[in-house]
Amino acid sequence: MTSPDPTRSRDRWQPLRDLLAEVEAEIENVYKARGLHEVRPRYAYPLLRLAHAGPMTIRELAESLDRTHSAISQTLAGMRREGLVDSEPGEDARTRRITLTERGRSLVPFLEAEWRATEQAVAQLDDEVMPHSLSRAVVATAEALRRRSMEDRISDLIGDAMPPVSPDDQEAARRAATGEGAATSGPGVGT
Repeated sequence: MTSPDPTRSRDRWQPLRDLLAEVEAEIENVYKARGLHEVRPRYAYPLLRLAHAGPMTIRELAESLDRTHSAISQTLAGMRREGLVDSEPGEDARTRRITLTERGRSLVPFLEAEWRATEQAVAQLDDEVMPHSLSRAVVATAEALRRRSMEDRISDLIGDAMPPVSPDDQEAARRAATGEGAATSGPGVGT
């Protein structure tokens, strides 16, 4: 080994990951205490969106929730296993529209109440931890990252570290970074 294992040092993200996992587990406990053993907290957002916006393709649903297609596909697979959603043919043969089942629709009033209660609990928590409001810290962090991206911050700090790649790949990366060799004319340029 060339250096100590960096994963053994302090991980500044771990407390946030732990907090999010703990909160999600506690929301799931609210569900279980009310007899909803098959419903996961991550199902609420897409289920409520479908209830209010109607059937959507996976792509439409992912975009409306600002999630990746892959993440929504995985969530919908779990929801389908639990009988909360189904699909119907879309406008063309390549797409399917996701719909709520009767079971999915029956959960909407509870999930809306849980959503509002969770938002109120977060507001109470924010007030409790003032002046270090979690919501304000997240907004301030997002604003700082808009001013200077995480990519830029990491790139400035990583130094000359490069993954093992072929000399051709290294040269292509160097040219891309410096703008050398960019096509200025020819097929596809400017079209």
